[in-house]
Amino acid sequence: MFNKNIKLVIAGLIIAAAIWQFIEGNIGNGIFLLLLSGIFIFLYFKNEMILLAFLRLRKQDFPGAKKWLDRIKDPEKALVKKQQGYYWYLHGLMVSQTNMTQAEKFFKRALKLGLSMDHDLAMAKLNLAGIAMTKRRKREATMLLNEAKKLDKHGMMNDQIRMMKEQMKKI
Repeated sequence: MFNKNIKLVIAGLIIAAAIWQFIEGNIGNGIFLLLLSGIFIFLYFKNEMILLAFLRLRKQDFPGAKKWLDRIKDPEKALVKKQQGYYWYLHGLMVSQTNMTQAEKFFKRALKLGLSMDHDLAMAKLNLAGIAMTKRRKREATMLLNEAKKLDKHGMMNDQIRMMKEQMKKI
């Protein structure tokens, strides 16, 4: 909703108001205002539109997730670098169902900007490996699968990796 810098300015103003309330002796109001400023600081690091898009994707509602992502007009100005990575990651997940070349561009851009969680990195590399495999780039697909396997510490994607390796043997 707000630009990332506006969120910090609002948080700063609320913190200043909280300090003023502490000086005036209204401790309860000051604590409440500090908690309120924490919300804006949290939303600086985790964009609300991306969080809502993730919730829609958990329900397999791709049009709903796209609607929330489309509300971010200029991701370079509105989002922090890691959030931009997740923005393009989510676009890649949604487009991968229909357009592989565009999804490949989105996933590569997301990896370049950075994703903070290992399983998200593994999922992006697994999708890129699948795209490379469909384009008959076996060496690149093998490399990406090995990287995805290293990043998947909990073994959540073992079945998908195993299936892709079996499919690569046929190529």
